[in-house]
Amino acid sequence: MSAGRDAARTLLVALGGNALVRKGQTGTIAEQFENLRLPLSQVARLSRDWRIILTHGNGPQVGELLLRQECCPHSVRLPLEILVAQTQGQIGYMMESTLDAELMQLEAGGQKPLVSLISYVVVDADDPAFAAPTKPIGPVLSEEQAASAGYPVRRTAKGLRRVVASPRPLTIVEKREIATLVADGFIVICCGGGGIPVVREGRRFCGVDAVIDKDLASARLAQEVGVDVFVIVTDVAGAYLDYGTPAERLVERLRIDEAMEHLRGGQFPPGSMGPKIEACAEFLRGGGSRAVICGMDAIEDAVAGRGGTEIVR
Repeated sequence: MSAGRDAARTLLVALGGNALVRKGQTGTIAEQFENLRLPLSQVARLSRDWRIILTHGNGPQVGELLLRQECCPHSVRLPLEILVAQTQGQIGYMMESTLDAELMQLEAGGQKPLVSLISYVVVDADDPAFAAPTKPIGPVLSEEQAASAGYPVRRTAKGLRRVVASPRPLTIVEKREIATLVADGFIVICCGGGGIPVVREGRRFCGVDAVIDKDLASARLAQEVGVDVFVIVTDVAGAYLDYGTPAERLVERLRIDEAMEHLRGGQFPPGSMGPKIEACAEFLRGGGSRAVICGMDAIEDAVAGRGGTEIVR
């Protein structure tokens, strides 16, 4: 079966890392499970009418794993792609079990199958991002730790932190498997944390020390599988102009050219709203029908055209 067949009503929901850990929380497992109930209860209801793909961030979780490594300098040091794979398994389990419970509460619940996939995302070994790592990850380091670190370190707003490359995603390795599972009625959880970044070496894939933006990877998957509606879920109601100022205002509808002009003008910063705007634009340029950015409590409204910020051609 080719990717995208029979996918006219497929919805991809990309959950941010804040879906599990909210601002001001310590990130306990109990908190993370509770936080997932709000978005996934909406996904459960939407699954009555839509084929569903779920992607997710992993910032807090991979940061916690890196912190443990920093605290245990004599332990086996795991490369970043292994840590991403670990968080895919961890978060996939939490999302599956929470969503299954929500489905069970619906009429005829528990009939829809779920699956989580460890997902690889191919990047270009010659991507310019590898020459200038800029993506902060992991814990804040002391001056002493930064001086002896065996990796690039950059001073950020939070302090000294490790930085890694963030190359652009080229293709999702499991796209055909995902399309097949979705067509067969599965809710598929995949591309966690932007996917495990790999490059081709001959006929095999090799992991690289990088982090792929979750929203850009989700947009690539949405194009390759033939998704109809692409929803990016974050911790604000949508895209704001003059965000954080007394003049801030939510924009309900943005043409791609308007959105990109605001992006170039600094309205949508990198590392927050910027990649979400880029991802929506890429999805629509690639043939997608609808792209919306919305808050955690407005997924159903966004799908129905009543909430969030819709990016349009």
